Amino acid sequence: MAVFVGALFVASRLVPGPAHEGLAAADGTRRRYVLNGLRLFVLTGAVVALAAMTNTWSPATIVERFGAIFGAANVLAFAVALALYVTGRRRQRRGLLDGGPAAMLRDFFYGVERDPAWLGVDLKMFSYRPSLIGLALINVAFAFAQWERHQRLAGPLLLYEVFTLLYVANYFHFEHGMLSTWDVLEERFGWALVWGDYVLVPFFYSLPGWYLVDRLTPLPTAATVGLVAMYALGFWLFRGANEQKHRFKRDPAAPIWGRPPETLGGRLLVSGFWGLGRKLNYTGELLLYYAWSLPAGFGSPIPYLPALWLTFFFPHRAHRDDRRCRAKYGALWAQYCARVPWRMIPWVY
Repeated sequence: MAVFVGALFVASRLVPGPAHEGLAAADGTRRRYVLNGLRLFVLTGAVVALAAMTNTWSPATIVERFGAIFGAANVLAFAVALALYVTGRRRQRRGLLDGGPAAMLRDFFYGVERDPAWLGVDLKMFSYRPSLIGLALINVAFAFAQWERHQRLAGPLLLYEVFTLLYVANYFHFEHGMLSTWDVLEERFGWALVWGDYVLVPFFYSLPGWYLVDRLTPLPTAATVGLVAMYALGFWLFRGANEQKHRFKRDPAAPIWGRPPETLGGRLLVSGFWGLGRKLNYTGELLLYYAWSLPAGFGSPIPYLPALWLTFFFPHRAHRDDRRCRAKYGALWAQYCARVPWRMIPWVY
């Protein structure tokens, strides 16, 4: 695990990529980012393919050693979070024990710094790379394991592989869109985000693939078509809403669905998806996760755990976002909520 993350860190430092300037944070500062995530994703895929074709290494090894790798990921996450705590407090000229247990725990959990960087690599943006490339690699390992055990790839796992690899590839294609998110602009980087990146996303979100390795029952054609339609709808909502928000933040005059954008006070977008619901991007992503889970059928709750977790997490996050936006925009946010009363499902919620 450390070798994988370390190799990606070195590659993030050395592999060229397009430079993007982030939006201004609340304190007015801006950062520049080298967004080479897509190149690292392709490079990792090429290395894995070469190793598999030359019988140097099989991705199925990940499945055989899944427990050990999971344990190593947890150790790494705690080590990184501890290093961030120590370096962050030192940069702020604070003692490691200052503030007492409550302040120490808060700084360890949520982080001390907003934009920590090591050797010129922004750690918050970097950590999405081992997170999502790791998710893709684990899922590919499930496909190799099924092939080695059963000499074929069953339809449910194949569909799951296509869905998840498209999701990861699209994230890196749209990597610049992360620069306009609250997570990157304002959230501090501590154990909560580190553990989410290095453990939760690659290991928990891959549970449907783990479950499908030894499930060979074919999917009916109608079910496959329905799942593809669900995935396409979710993708349209998720990526479309996020792309509109990012474009508006970069250029408030950019057209939305071919028309000039309608705004409130020039600050809040009420065109496109953002005129239909305040968090349709969450709705779309939730549909994607259910499309990942449904190929597993209904024999076990295990493949549905990620989707069920997000079913509770996204409404909670939508309420949290409402509170933050109300504090930031004041009366303007109240006008927006009156104009767009629905959060995730128009006319329902």
